[in-house]
Amino acid sequence: QVQLVQSGGGLVQPGGSLRLSCTASGSIVDIVTMGWYRQAPGQERASVAVLILPERTRYEASVQGRFTVSRDNAKNTVYLQMNELKPEDAAVYYCNIRAIDVDYWGNGTLVTVSS
Repeated sequence: QVQLVQSGGGLVQPGGSLRLSCTASGSIVDIVTMGWYRQAPGQERASVAVLILPERTRYEASVQGRFTVSRDNAKNTVYLQMNELKPEDAAVYYCNIRAIDVDYWGNGTLVTVSS
């Protein structure tokens, strides 16, 4: 019954910024991680930025220092702030919330980085 609704994707020039958001329709018990994955054409879906509750974070090496994952508990929302975007960041970005043995996924939002 839980749904994750994403927004914030779009077209941005190299060096620009975007902020993705993901809002859960309801509470999820026993959350382990919250974060973002991405899938580029011809590639597997891969972890980008993960929040390990309550405050620990892990980032894919290529986005460290450029991307920031955060959450707003009052809004049931997780964010991905993306700065200094590069063409290789272009992909479909998926929100993920992991409970003990259950994964919840958003539908994905397209990020295009091009001049």
